[in-house]
Amino acid sequence: MEIAWGTYPEELVITRSGQPGAPIVFRGRPRDTSPQGSVRIGAMEGPSKGITVRGAEFVEFENLAVVTNSQTPSVTVDGANQVKFTAVGAFAGLRITNGSRQVTFARGDANGGYGKPGITVDGGSTGTVLTTNTVFTYSQAPASVLVDGSPGTVVVSNTVYGDCTTGIALDGASAGAVVENNLVDTARAQSDRCADTAAATGIAVAPAATAGTVVDYNVVDPRSGGAPYRWADTGYQTRPEFTAGTGQGAHDFVAKIYEPKSLDGPQSVARDSADETAPGMLPVDTTGRAAADDPTVRNTGTGTGYRDRGAVEGRDFGSVFTPAGPVRLLDTRAAVGVPGVQAVPAFGQVDLHVAGTAGIPASGVTAVTMNVTVTDPTQAGHLRVYPHGQERPDTSNLNWTAGRTLANQVTVPVKDGKVSFYNHSGGTVHVLADLAGYYSDKGDLFHSLSPSRLLDTRSAVGVPGVQAVPAFGQVDLQVTGLAGIPASGVTAVTMNVTVTDPTEAGHLRVYPHGIARPDTSSLNWTSGRTVPNLVTVPVKDGKVSFYNHSGGTAHVIADVAGYYSGEGRLTFEPTGPWRAMDTRKDVQSPSSVRPAGTVGAFDTLDVEIYAPNTAAATLNVTVTEPGADGHLIVYPSNELMPAVSNLNFQAGETVANQVVVKVNRNRITIRNASPAPVHIVVDLFGTQNY
Repeated sequence: MEIAWGTYPEELVITRSGQPGAPIVFRGRPRDTSPQGSVRIGAMEGPSKGITVRGAEFVEFENLAVVTNSQTPSVTVDGANQVKFTAVGAFAGLRITNGSRQVTFARGDANGGYGKPGITVDGGSTGTVLTTNTVFTYSQAPASVLVDGSPGTVVVSNTVYGDCTTGIALDGASAGAVVENNLVDTARAQSDRCADTAAATGIAVAPAATAGTVVDYNVVDPRSGGAPYRWADTGYQTRPEFTAGTGQGAHDFVAKIYEPKSLDGPQSVARDSADETAPGMLPVDTTGRAAADDPTVRNTGTGTGYRDRGAVEGRDFGSVFTPAGPVRLLDTRAAVGVPGVQAVPAFGQVDLHVAGTAGIPASGVTAVTMNVTVTDPTQAGHLRVYPHGQERPDTSNLNWTAGRTLANQVTVPVKDGKVSFYNHSGGTVHVLADLAGYYSDKGDLFHSLSPSRLLDTRSAVGVPGVQAVPAFGQVDLQVTGLAGIPASGVTAVTMNVTVTDPTEAGHLRVYPHGIARPDTSSLNWTSGRTVPNLVTVPVKDGKVSFYNHSGGTAHVIADVAGYYSGEGRLTFEPTGPWRAMDTRKDVQSPSSVRPAGTVGAFDTLDVEIYAPNTAAATLNVTVTEPGADGHLIVYPSNELMPAVSNLNFQAGETVANQVVVKVNRNRITIRNASPAPVHIVVDLFGTQNY
């Protein structure tokens, strides 16, 4: 029976039974995405006893909110069997009594009033399963979850709040119970010490309930000041004492049930640590979502190892990176990634399928990092790279003049397995894209670093002497163990690489040390030009290699922005792209308004990157209308300006480069290191968040 949205103030008493395999089902039609409370039974305004199932069998309830204005529980199961509640809110409590058998209350809410438990199982009821619920009660109640004289009860994966009252109590002859994977907080207002600490026990098991009972994989919050455990009338203040005295709780924690995300603070012990094999475990959490593997936490649970304890699976994390390549995904000159050899036409678009190619998974990919090159453009213009199917953004990734070949690294969200390339120019252009890696739910985590120089062949940094890289020559650079990069465990490094003083046109290939030299490029230059590009490259043997594919010499510079490894706190949230700053226009940020105007000679520009818990940002930074030659330095706000560069330009030209930069206090700073004003445009493509 499907119940239409609405409020039904009358009492609902069920006495008729269904059949095995054909239960009577009362299902509320969800009004929105909330799994609880879509249809309301009972009323606060007049007499109501909510729902009572009396003596019936094989009855199920789904998507209901049940209230009452009396001391009667919202939901009562009285001498009934094989009754199941899913996503039901019992907002004045649940009681299972009078010898009821095989009753399941799952993915629900149960709130007790003053002096009243959220859930009571008593009267010799057996085989009750309480799983994946949120339970709350106020002071003076005997417990939030009270099992009294009812053996074989399963209390699994619930989040239980008891405001200065016992969290979970097994009283009377309630032997053979299973209490696992629960989060229990009995503190006042969920965080403060209780005046009566004796009443604020976390988990209490009476002497007659200990036989065959299992207590394990729970987290008991100690902030109430009450004993975390009471077993057979003996209190235990710590988990080791409890385990030593009872043999129980070997995988329990006495710790805060929730820890806010931080870069270096404690992490929640509830994450990825549950016993997946416990009876009553569901394949989804209370919101109906499947388990999610938090990549920032080691998997210590059973089964898959990444089920969370409590009613809700934490999902406050993004994607992680898998270094790959470099390998070519797109080349319009050679029909790679496209059906034929054809330049991208004026104001034309190429949709590139990336999922399922070149080792990229067929599903679950959230973003890709590519080195994108344009060559043979017949007119000046710019390229926009963005998620397929999304409205074309008013942003840019590469800006060119007619005839010039140039490259830029791009990290772009993936939609429908594809990304799109739009030629915003009145002429044709060839486009190449070389894979550097992809983001998904499995991979490595980023560690942002303050910019630091790893290589400079002009001043013997990273090399034994001052010498330009010779024609068709190679430099092998040690990156691990330097500039904040660990000596081991590093899978990839992100650097801003600059070529300067090249004597002939050519390109640079940056690739993992020790592998066969790839037929891809990272930077392209003409004789005499200084050209930068951000490069993310896998690390082998602690090194990366630079190959000068030209007939002349060139100096090479590399400034580190961060590295990837198997452990860390940061995950990537692809976004946009959207414009965070354009000095040619008035720009309003959450904290201020910057009026349109250039950034003066040797002046700085602060850009707000407003996202919670952001440690680093992936940006495309463009300089336009510069009055003189110079470069930009992008660095974390409130830090000393480093002696590095991110973007080099000549007077009058428009130049873009990807920048990955550490964020301090939601801001970055950009220094115009030139003797004339410039305009600066900043497009955000994602953030690394903790």
